[in-house]
Amino acid sequence: MKGRLFGVGVGPGDPELMTYKAVRIIKECQVLAVPARGRKHAVSYRIAAEMIENMEEKEFLDLDTPMTKDRQILDRNYENAAGRIIEELEKGKDVAYLTLGDPTIYSTYMYIHRIVKAKGYETTIISGIPSFCAAAARLDDSLVDRAEELHVIPSSYGIEAALNYSGTKILMKSASGISEVKRTLEEKDGNVNVKMIENCGMPEERIYERIEDVPEQAGYYSLLIVKESEKER
Repeated sequence: MKGRLFGVGVGPGDPELMTYKAVRIIKECQVLAVPARGRKHAVSYRIAAEMIENMEEKEFLDLDTPMTKDRQILDRNYENAAGRIIEELEKGKDVAYLTLGDPTIYSTYMYIHRIVKAKGYETTIISGIPSFCAAAARLDDSLVDRAEELHVIPSSYGIEAALNYSGTKILMKSASGISEVKRTLEEKDGNVNVKMIENCGMPEERIYERIEDVPEQAGYYSLLIVKESEKER
């Protein structure tokens, strides 16, 4: 009998925000896959390890993903990762791929998931709490009220047009271009309220309540919540 692939969301950073189902699936799977060169470098592994004893005794697949936008390089990487997972599935072993937040939101896992599924293997997605929901909770505020719209935007691909959308904008993957993002938001001249959270739920978490407080350099796990000011609503 062939094994199954599970894409497991471990939540945004606080181990206590992992779901019971995520913990159970990780415990039950014989093989764990992480998107890093060495499990100790995978944030998703470190989060899960705080909730699950003896994780280091499991078999591991270290599936490092290059930080590039080159689709050919990425596609080859996804195919190679899927191939390594399939080798384990053919042995009858269940594999849990650990990913931050929720697997369906800007996750490398979904590219691998589609390849494995297309080849006829059983795949299951285990939801996790998205980072922007946890960030709103840490900021003690709602994301949207009444009929407001919510837009989730990868800021590494440019945000100028997206900032014209009405409602709340979530700017994810902000670290690489944080200086440009900050300047663009400052040009809004008081028409938006901006808050940023870095490493949400992790020991090194930082919260910035105003756009002028946002640093010129930020960690990889940085997220901005952009709301229209009261006068613009």
